[in-house]
Amino acid sequence: LVMMMEKFGADYSRWNAGALGTDISKTALEDALRAVYPEEKMNYLPLSLRQKYMRKINKEEWEINPEVRKEVVFRRLNLMGAEFPFKKPFHAIFCRNVLIYFDVETKFALIEKFRRYLVDGGFLFIGHSESLGAAKKDFEFVRPALYRKR
Repeated sequence: LVMMMEKFGADYSRWNAGALGTDISKTALEDALRAVYPEEKMNYLPLSLRQKYMRKINKEEWEINPEVRKEVVFRRLNLMGAEFPFKKPFHAIFCRNVLIYFDVETKFALIEKFRRYLVDGGFLFIGHSESLGAAKKDFEFVRPALYRKR
């Protein structure tokens, strides 16, 4: 989301942009809503972005700024449900380091759901140790862990 805000700059508010975060775990969703991260995780975020989109709340923690938080919605979602409850397709889906927990048949079914919920040309991000297997016919390889819907 921060990268979208950076890319669009002052025009961000003119776009129907935002992010949806999902998890089956209520605890994970509560942590995400809290939007507080330990100091050691901040090393992955460039200082300029950290200073612009976050604030230090104490010696050991950082909090995401309210203007970013309001752009994210969190919902509980079981990936194994028959259908996803989304009304519109997405331009990008991030499902990193989840596919490795499923058998081949389940993984293929999940990737098929992602394909249905991506706009044509939309991006699917997966973990570096994951692969699309037989489902890759519906996607164009962009770089490791990144595919574009054909």
